[in-house]
Amino acid sequence: MVHLHDVPEGLRDPVLVAAFEGWNDAGDAASQAVAHLVEVWGAREVGVLDPEDYYDFQVNRPRVRFDDGRRVLSWPSTRILVATPPSLARDVVLVQGIEPSTRWRSYVAELLDAAGELGVSLVVTLGALLADVPHTRPIPVITTSDDPATRERYGVGASDYEGPTGIVGVLAHAAAERELAALSSWARVPHYAGAPPSPKAALALVGRLEALLELTVAHGDLDEQAQAWERGVDELAESDDEVADYVHALEEDVDTADLPEASGDAIALEFERYLRRRGDERGDS
Repeated sequence: MVHLHDVPEGLRDPVLVAAFEGWNDAGDAASQAVAHLVEVWGAREVGVLDPEDYYDFQVNRPRVRFDDGRRVLSWPSTRILVATPPSLARDVVLVQGIEPSTRWRSYVAELLDAAGELGVSLVVTLGALLADVPHTRPIPVITTSDDPATRERYGVGASDYEGPTGIVGVLAHAAAERELAALSSWARVPHYAGAPPSPKAALALVGRLEALLELTVAHGDLDEQAQAWERGVDELAESDDEVADYVHALEEDVDTADLPEASGDAIALEFERYLRRRGDERGDS
């Protein structure tokens, strides 16, 4: 049972945003995106799931570190945090965790019980998968929902995926069973450059969240990290003719496809978000 503590009073129609390390998180993109939100929004921890109930510590081992000269033992866990973004008229509950080793149904039930206590009305899960996409183009992010009303409200489609799923899929399914609106956003990470970190994919997930929730997020150094990552993969491709040819073929496929990222509406929306972000950053300086 999650014991919530230090919860701010009067949360404003909070939305829950969750990401989990592990199978759902190619390149650590989703977990990096949520970690970025925690940092830039100064999110405050209000609950932790007991790791004893959900993790195999031979798979996800505790870690020892030094803090002011004292040895500290840190256990794998799932944290629940609350943030109040300055550009959003509602609060955000952030879930940072590692995909559990066991008792998944109890795990998601515990998370959703805590979400109910906090008054969450929308669940957004973030994930990332390896795909045949070029690193030189915008990272595709696909957002879906199982609920027709939610799809209509946010302008997203339904997923036609069949096969194994991770904790992200289980959480979204459990939310739907509770008649809680749920969205799932997945970034497609180039499989030939899938080793973590993948800041360009993390940035793409942050951008999709900005569009879904109609807010701006300070990118901090995430833009620079994404550019450095792309330059590094460029160097990899330049050093291997087979990789270079493969990337070029992927680029041709993308460039000839009718991608929503290239639409006039999408470009206009991205420019509006850029202007709002510039205004917010100047206001903070």
